Amino acid sequence: MSVVAPKILLANPRGFCAGVDRAIEIVNRALESFGAPIYVRHEVVHNRYVVDDLRAKGAVFVEELDEVPDDATVI
Repeated sequence: MSVVAPKILLANPRGFCAGVDRAIEIVNRALESFGAPIYVRHEVVHNRYVVDDLRAKGAVFVEELDEVPDDATVI
């Protein structure tokens, strides 16, 4: 009796949805325009590498708006 290996198909292209791409771009543009820190309500993507990269650039992710200092730039 032989076993047939399953065939795995990967969709192309793979990547983030348009909304996530846009959210990442908005945070990057805000960092370029206003400088760090930029406060962002919730992480914009469930991808640790992207979130860590944005954090390293100066994005500060918060859960609630009361965590944001007065006069800070918020997305």
